[in-house]
Amino acid sequence: MPKRITKSHDGPRGGEPEQRWLDLEQIATVEVTSEDPRFPIEHVFGSTGVPGWRASEPGEQHIRLIFDVPLSLHRIALCFQEAEIERTQEFTIRWSSDSGSMREIVRQQWNFSPTGSTTEIEDYVVDLDSVSVLELALRPDLGERDVVATLASFHLG
Repeated sequence: MPKRITKSHDGPRGGEPEQRWLDLEQIATVEVTSEDPRFPIEHVFGSTGVPGWRASEPGEQHIRLIFDVPLSLHRIALCFQEAEIERTQEFTIRWSSDSGSMREIVRQQWNFSPTGSTTEIEDYVVDLDSVSVLELALRPDLGERDVVATLASFHLG
């Protein structure tokens, strides 16, 4: 289900030097495997303080950014939040320069706990040239329970 991204974040994050985030609305199309209409994918690319994206069905989900023109990426920032369910999530970030073979950047697991760790923030410095596709694959619960994937924010620089 392709759609245009409508928001971007151009300001600095707390205590960090000025970071100019890419204006994804102008340079990319996003594809998602599912989407709860109350939590659309556009929410993760903005800085409006609204809740992020949520899948409409349980299981593995994919968020794919397809760039109009290949570009260089130097930073990938993600934020996940889960305050209700104890679960172990795994995500994988992959990229391609030709829309064909995908190369893995990182695979990360995180244990969410309502009484402990409710937020995961990942900030990767990368040196990628000619990126035409960037994909985030989410397995919301490695215990294979019926849990939907969520994402609070997703920024590229």
